Amino acid sequence: MLTPALADQFAAAWIAAWNAHDLDAILAHYAEDFVMSSPRIAVIAGEPSGTLHGKAAIGAYWRKALAATPALRFELITTLLGADSVTLYYRGPRGLAAEVFFFDADHKVIRAAAHYARPTAG
Repeated sequence: MLTPALADQFAAAWIAAWNAHDLDAILAHYAEDFVMSSPRIAVIAGEPSGTLHGKAAIGAYWRKALAATPALRFELITTLLGADSVTLYYRGPRGLAAEVFFFDADHKVIRAAAHYARPTAG
């Protein structure tokens, strides 16, 4: 089981790494063979499934995303704790987002899925 302290430490370090645009610090949270799913993967990486596998592929995708959004900044709203997962609810450059992270026994992320709020009709 994950603890609230571990979830809070992960959230703070993850947000800080992204806000610093430090790709090495971002990737340090993940296992070598982790899987990432996001609708942004289809747009930025050109992968129609929205899923990438492994640090090399995901690192290349994030490098492109960081270059395309030089003012990227995340604001943590709250951290949600599961048995083997953490969800970060945050505000990003396109609005609200929630990202779910599943951890292995070494507390490395083995799977993550990003979710984004849809724009509301006005």
